[in-house]
Amino acid sequence: MLGTALALSLSTPAHAVTSDSGAQLATVPEGTITLNVVAANGSGCAPGTARVIGNPDKTGFRIRYSNFVAEAGDGADPTDRRKNCQVGVLVGVPSGWTFAIAEAEYRGRARLAAGATGLQRTNYYWQGSSAGSSTEETFAGPVNQFWETSDVAHVQVYVPCDQQRVLNINTELRVDAGSSKARSSMSMMSSEGDVDTLFNFNWVRC
Repeated sequence: MLGTALALSLSTPAHAVTSDSGAQLATVPEGTITLNVVAANGSGCAPGTARVIGNPDKTGFRIRYSNFVAEAGDGADPTDRRKNCQVGVLVGVPSGWTFAIAEAEYRGRARLAAGATGLQRTNYYWQGSSAGSSTEETFAGPVNQFWETSDVAHVQVYVPCDQQRVLNINTELRVDAGSSKARSSMSMMSSEGDVDTLFNFNWVRC
C-alpha cells in the first residue's frame, strides 16, 4: 500500500526516564507522529497487502501482512517456497525529538509436516546508514502453531534530529519440504490472528 499515512495526535504528556549511561530518555513526545508506507515490494506483499499501524501510546508501530505465505510440498508451486517483502516506512516526529528502534518482534504461523523445515529472516536499517539489525530463526516439523521471535538492538541507531529517513524492513519466509510430501507453510497473516511485525521506539530529546 503506497502513500498511506497514519497520523497520531494524542495528548499524552512527555515524561523522562534515565538510561544506564545517564542520558535522559523520554517515553513519548507530545505532538503528532506520522507513519507513511513509501514502498512495499516483493513476492510476499502484493500491492495493498501490507499496512502500517501505529500504537496509540506512541511507543512504536506494527506492519500487518494479509497474504504473506511461503509453502512447499504437495501441490505447491516451486516459486512459493521462498517469499520476501521489503517495506519502507517514513516516520515523522515532532520537532525537538528523535528516536531509535529498541526492539522488533516478529509473529506468524508455522504448519510444517515431519521432515519439513521453515525459516524466518528479517533485517532492518535506516536509509543511508550501513548500521542495522537482523534476526534469523529456523523451525523443524512436525509443528502446527503460532511462532514469535524478537530482536533487541544492541546498538541503537537514532535518526538525526530534524531529519526524516525511511526505515527499510526486509523479511523473508522460506519452506523446505525435505523428506515430506505433504504441504507445509510459514505465514505472516493478519487473518491468522495477531501475527505481524512490531517495532518498539526509544525516544530522546534533541
